[in-house]
Amino acid sequence: MLQFGVRKPASDYRHRATAFGIVERDGLIACVRVERETGPYFDLPGGGLDLEETEVQALIREFVEETGLTVAPLNRIAEASQYFVRSTREPVNNVGGFWTATVAAENADAKCEDDHTLVWLDPTFAISRLRHDSHAWAVAVWLRRPS
Repeated sequence: MLQFGVRKPASDYRHRATAFGIVERDGLIACVRVERETGPYFDLPGGGLDLEETEVQALIREFVEETGLTVAPLNRIAEASQYFVRSTREPVNNVGGFWTATVAAENADAKCEDDHTLVWLDPTFAISRLRHDSHAWAVAVWLRRPS
């Protein structure tokens, strides 16, 4: 599995199982703009698995919470890990899959993460702006897939 990010030797990184998704519409991909005190950044929709959740279950839940979109996961196209420090200052290593998905329904009222905003970005622009190298790499994998 590819490992992204720099592990600081003095930090104890918690293993965090994750799932993130790539949804395309009219040549653009769904991303979230996340507002933090340190400044905004872009991520692919998704996040950590809760207790006994599968990647598919987490992906569906996270998309609704972050974007208001209900998605139907299709294919797991990549797997990678990413060392980083969360906004809570907790060092984690996100480990998990990147999925393609389609939009099954849209309900803006279902979105519950107020600091996340759904934005549709050109994939090549997204690669240059996504916060995590693992997310940018997954979008590149998606772009290079056979037609």
